[in-house]
Amino acid sequence: MQKEIIVLLGGPGTGKSTLINELVARGFCCYPEISRQVTMKAQQQGIEQLFLEQPLLFSEMLLEGRIEQYKNALEEPDNVVFIDRGIPDVVAYMDYIGDDYPESFIKACEDYKYSKTFILPPWEEIYQSDSERYENFDQAVKIQEHLVETYKKYGYELIEVPKDTVENRILYILDKI
Repeated sequence: MQKEIIVLLGGPGTGKSTLINELVARGFCCYPEISRQVTMKAQQQGIEQLFLEQPLLFSEMLLEGRIEQYKNALEEPDNVVFIDRGIPDVVAYMDYIGDDYPESFIKACEDYKYSKTFILPPWEEIYQSDSERYENFDQAVKIQEHLVETYKKYGYELIEVPKDTVENRILYILDKI
């Protein structure tokens, strides 16, 4: 079987981390979203919201971490690896805020390709803000639009995961792989 590196993507609060946690509980190899780690590290250094205060630095750190996740996924003994957010997310967020970024961001999107991409739609009923998620639901919808546009630009076919129970969403994903 060929190595499958599968990305779960979607705007903030669409249930990605919940699904990743459930996949881990079922014994799948999964890599978590790393933006919270980057944000918390910056907060420990006195920067409340690194993405808002220094978006390019934040994005460079994310890009580096996501490339590392991709490379590590290639080395996993498991044939299927799930990742919470992918490399193109970095470009989508920079486009969302309207900031410029270096050519290396585009090259990374072209060089590191995922096997499958599952997109979770905005879902107001499950959306929650917290200390690392500063966006409101309307902003989350706009981010979703940028994610769709960016992934399609890099040639991905997005498989939309229906709004449903965690169990049914997992079964849907597993059925598609």
